[in-house]
Amino acid sequence: MFWVLTFSTGLLAFSVPLPIDLMAVRLLFIMILCYIGLSYVDHKPIWSFPLKLYIIYLVWLVIGCLYSQSPSYGIRVVLKYTYPLIFCLFASAAVDNFLVAFKAAITARWVATLVVIVKFIPFSYLLIPGVLWFGTAQAIHFISIMTLSIALFFFTNQKKKNLIYTILFLLPCFIWVLRTSIMGSGIAIIAFSIIRWRAKSLPVIAGVLAAGVIAVFTIPSLKEKMFTEETTNASIENFKEGELSMDNVNTNARAVMWEFLEHKLYVDHKIAGSGTGALQNYMYNHTIFGGLKVPHSDFVQIKCDNGLIGLYIYLAIGISIFIHCFKIYWSSDDNRIKIFAITAGASVLGVFATMYSDNCVNYSMATLSMPFGFYGMTLALNKRLDE
Repeated sequence: MFWVLTFSTGLLAFSVPLPIDLMAVRLLFIMILCYIGLSYVDHKPIWSFPLKLYIIYLVWLVIGCLYSQSPSYGIRVVLKYTYPLIFCLFASAAVDNFLVAFKAAITARWVATLVVIVKFIPFSYLLIPGVLWFGTAQAIHFISIMTLSIALFFFTNQKKKNLIYTILFLLPCFIWVLRTSIMGSGIAIIAFSIIRWRAKSLPVIAGVLAAGVIAVFTIPSLKEKMFTEETTNASIENFKEGELSMDNVNTNARAVMWEFLEHKLYVDHKIAGSGTGALQNYMYNHTIFGGLKVPHSDFVQIKCDNGLIGLYIYLAIGISIFIHCFKIYWSSDDNRIKIFAITAGASVLGVFATMYSDNCVNYSMATLSMPFGFYGMTLALNKRLDE
């Protein structure tokens, strides 16, 4: 019951104005309950290779605290990255049958559906201020729910229902013109097709890439947001002829900010970074770019804090989860396991892709909890359904 409740309510932020950060308290409280829960459940957590690699990453973050100018910020960063691991381990131990996993997944989809409905009701947010995460976090959360819906489309008889759900959770990122989640959704679909069809997925991959290019140049709101003022009239022909480059892409000054922060904290410390929490310490103690406190890129933060070592280890975690899910999918004849394996493997790459230009770690209850939760349930089902 605790797992179903926790997994399915990640979209609820409860960000009410109080003297303390209620979201941070909730995050810590869930971590403590998961840790306590591990001592109560009958099964032990499953330590797969990606999760062991995650431990190495956390150890590197702790080492980074030792040479950080602000260990207090470093500890906060360590705790934020610890959450997905504990969440995943608890899922791998607590889920002992398909019904529990399926109930958690479907309940999460019910909650996500309700959020979509509420978001499209004018001024509804005034009635529930602070209850839901903001749009960017929601859109990244929807990547995993969309992936689940695609999996259920292929492995259940409810084709029409799950097709509607897939479209429902794909549309918001386009309607809200959130380029990061559009990219993440596309990567998730590509990853899904690779797991599902292997080499035969090439036409699907080409189709997704082509659809992405067409969307950029045919959806007015997306095109306007994508390019700088000088290139708002750019066409697909300009793209084909190689007349467009990253210099023509409007990054909302993010590229300038990333270059500035990397010059301050990364360029002279490329291997190990400036220490865990260094970037957050710098942004909180210096007024830059209008007072922003986050870099809008988890990858930039990792590079500045923990260098290329930290970045490569973290990327290896996501890739190894995808590979492990791929292996589980093709080694099992049980469609129940396949549903969760393909959902976890595809959604982890989709969500990891959004870390390029967003701060997923800051709201991991709504974002990272989904692919890591699905992966934990995949580990549990793969072990216990075959016993």
